Amino acid sequence: MGGMALRLARTSAEAHLYMELHPCESCGESGFAPASSIVEAEGDLASRYTGSCPSCGTAREFTFRIPDEILLPGDEDPRFGDDRPSELLDAGEWLWLADALARDAPAHPSGVDAEDRQSARIDLLTAASALSEVLKFVPAGADAVPAEALWSGRGREVYAAGPGRFRRLRLEAVRDTYRDVAARFG
Repeated sequence: MGGMALRLARTSAEAHLYMELHPCESCGESGFAPASSIVEAEGDLASRYTGSCPSCGTAREFTFRIPDEILLPGDEDPRFGDDRPSELLDAGEWLWLADALARDAPAHPSGVDAEDRQSARIDLLTAASALSEVLKFVPAGADAVPAEALWSGRGREVYAAGPGRFRRLRLEAVRDTYRDVAARFG
């Protein structure tokens, strides 16, 4: 028997985000421009990303299972996956991503040039999409993300800093706010 079953990357955006959040173990560099190929692994079709760390040259490789149905989200609809919760990133990592994207976006389009407006709009839509990913971890009938949906160090830190942020109603409210603000940049 092989090792752990391959985890599913629901979209290439999710695979790339995972790789970005898992920097080189030798030097900590998060930049990585891998070559990708489709391979068969453990009886499933998989995406394999291989390349060298641009800083220290360490060989890096990531292999993810590919979903049966490929989602091709567009710029106007930045989605990371289908209705299933992520197998790659935990609820806290998705919230961390939403925070990072929204933190840099201007609150209002006035005085912002067209290119920056478009960039802010996509960042806010992507932040809203990341919050939708957090919500996928809330079980039906529950009102918050359960503790077992936080398995990474970063995810647990985000949770420890503000457990109330993982409540369904709060997540929905913030997501809807990001969408509303994004619409102003349209």
